[in-house]
Amino acid sequence: MPPSPPGSDLAAALEAARPEAIRRLSPRGLEIWQKGAEALTQMGRGEAVVLAWIEAAPQIAREIGEEVLADLAPACLTFASRTSGAVIERILATAPLAARRLGDAGLFRSYLRFLDHLLSRAPRALRPMLDHLGALLDVLTLGGLRRWADWGAEAHRTDYRELDRYFSLVSAESKAVLQRERKGVLLVDVQRRLGMYLRALWGRDFLLVPTAGDVETRAGLQPFIEGPALHLPDALDDWQDLPALDLYRAQVAHLAAHLGCLRKPFQGEGLSALQSLCIGLIEDARAEALAIARFPRLRDLWAPFHQGEGPGLGGQVDRIARALLLGQASEDAPLERWILDLFQTSDLQSPDQSRDLGLRLADRLKGQTFSAWADRPSCPYRCDNRVLWTFEELEIDSAPAQTPQLRKYVSIMEMVNEVEVETAGADAQEIWVQAHELFDDDGSSVNDREGKEPLSPPIPYDEFDHQIQLMRPAWANVLEKRPRLGDPTKAEAILDRHRKVMESLRHRLDAMRPQGTIRVRKLEDGDELDLNAAVSAAIDTRLRRQPDPRVMMRLDRKIRDTAVMVLLDLSESTNDPTAGGETVLDLTQSACVLLAEAIHRVGDAFALHGFQSDGRQQVFYSRFKDFTAPWDTMAKARLMGAEGRLSTRMGTAIRHATHHLGQVKASRKLMIVLTDGAPADIDVKDPLSLRADARRAVEEAARQGVTPFCLSLDPGADAYVTRIFGPRNALVLDRVDRLPERLPQLYAALTR
Repeated sequence: MPPSPPGSDLAAALEAARPEAIRRLSPRGLEIWQKGAEALTQMGRGEAVVLAWIEAAPQIAREIGEEVLADLAPACLTFASRTSGAVIERILATAPLAARRLGDAGLFRSYLRFLDHLLSRAPRALRPMLDHLGALLDVLTLGGLRRWADWGAEAHRTDYRELDRYFSLVSAESKAVLQRERKGVLLVDVQRRLGMYLRALWGRDFLLVPTAGDVETRAGLQPFIEGPALHLPDALDDWQDLPALDLYRAQVAHLAAHLGCLRKPFQGEGLSALQSLCIGLIEDARAEALAIARFPRLRDLWAPFHQGEGPGLGGQVDRIARALLLGQASEDAPLERWILDLFQTSDLQSPDQSRDLGLRLADRLKGQTFSAWADRPSCPYRCDNRVLWTFEELEIDSAPAQTPQLRKYVSIMEMVNEVEVETAGADAQEIWVQAHELFDDDGSSVNDREGKEPLSPPIPYDEFDHQIQLMRPAWANVLEKRPRLGDPTKAEAILDRHRKVMESLRHRLDAMRPQGTIRVRKLEDGDELDLNAAVSAAIDTRLRRQPDPRVMMRLDRKIRDTAVMVLLDLSESTNDPTAGGETVLDLTQSACVLLAEAIHRVGDAFALHGFQSDGRQQVFYSRFKDFTAPWDTMAKARLMGAEGRLSTRMGTAIRHATHHLGQVKASRKLMIVLTDGAPADIDVKDPLSLRADARRAVEEAARQGVTPFCLSLDPGADAYVTRIFGPRNALVLDRVDRLPERLPQLYAALTR
């Protein structure tokens, strides 16, 4: 057994809590509990932090399972670099309350990410918020809590007094935003009642799991079935004067009805989005009809929620769903009458008949305009029907194994006498290279012409298909290739030519440099005791003079924890000339040199990468400078050797750049995409397809904590760039020749 943390009090506390921990934790969980105590002890933030961990960990395991303990301890160690031990103690002390109110391990992990997010924006706000966490989680979901906190952090970032009043629930603004974000009914408050309701109906227990559907927006989430669990929105408002509790009952009754009648999932391959919608509609009606045959009053529970009378195909689907539930359709609605007659004469015990009926309905609706996103049924209690479908795993045939080329370094005489084919191609098994260049009559080097450029193994990425509104698994392949070396003196010439631009930014960049640790003295409330001030106060007390009570101090860390990724579009269009005679690529290289010099002066971690594509199987990706590499002559040579070729498959490149950013530990991650045109590729004819995929890639990056920003050189980019990146994360540069000046200014503005 690992040794106890040092210190008699800690050892006694650990031994006193061990019986409870043994009862609540598995051997693996007990090991995490003990190692967490040791790690927090070595962190050196006081015994109170370790005592809070010892007491809180078994309680958290009781509420949501011991798996989250492996995330909680590392999170506390990460927080230690940005806040005091007293705040970490409050985080641990309130963690059981958060676990109980959230009720799910996944939501608790999202809560830890929210704390990290708030620490990066307003670290002073964390302690007052934790002091009122119970009151907040009584009325807010996790998404509502994050929006409430973000509003206060943005409004009072530099006004510390108002920031404290806001997060202490004292100010009128705080209460107003809290009232706006509060939900009607939280699932954790009615979870036990819903479980008893289902047990009374079906004579068995169901696992109800809350799912955050409004972490970023107030939009709700459809319930769904995954494995043995029924996943429900973590909170619901009243729906058109119908109580939220009735909506919860309708949702769980519908999910349980699906589990009761579904024998096996349907095969989803080869079906269009309209066919899947129609089959799901009929299967929903079949599950509810079988449940109503057993419990007739369920119709009265579900019927009030079928009020959709919208236009288009979506409204027609709502009317069909209501007709199938109520068992009646008006005479002036021939389609509803037709499908109802077929449904009532079918065998409700046969899922295959439901599938055939759904396909027949899809054939009747085929001629109408249909959008898988806009024409969804509006009924709020029905699930997303993912439980109905199964898909065969896509087997990707790997490329035939190839023998890697052997590069052999030889002398000039061996090269002259032995080489059979001077310009060996991609299929050559052995490439001979000699240290001293051997030039041909045309002045080109033989070494440069021999062999193929080494590429990385293909890295597959999913791609979004906007026509079927689904992700195509492993659809595009990224091939990382070694950048060609250019002339690094050109980078120095660029710096000399734009010296005035850098001089104009010098004061701004100097102000952005991290100042290290600043000791703030003469505080009544701080993190550490100021010994000099304490001695002076003690002397004043002995002399019977009024002592200065400001005997504390605080260490303010003026640091920048920012990582910047610059992603360059290196498609063929970058070779187009501009009004000044230079090509777009020349201006791009000049701008990147100035930007790299600016970031290098500030001290942020940064990377320069570029991409070009030749179909979905060949998205070429070049890394001119990585985060860990220095900004030196080699990096400048790689950047100067960049070439504009092929096409622009932006979504896949953004996903790969996000992967590289994910390897960097930084609280703030920025991706600047520099492009001169819309996403396009040779194997995609629909111009909206790759734009929709790029938008989805931007959303995926944002969910991983990356802020994508696009600087477009296309004068007509207003029509699409804001749809991809959002109106606040895109800028269209009217004058391309100002790019070298504007790019460093943009970096300074985005990271200030």
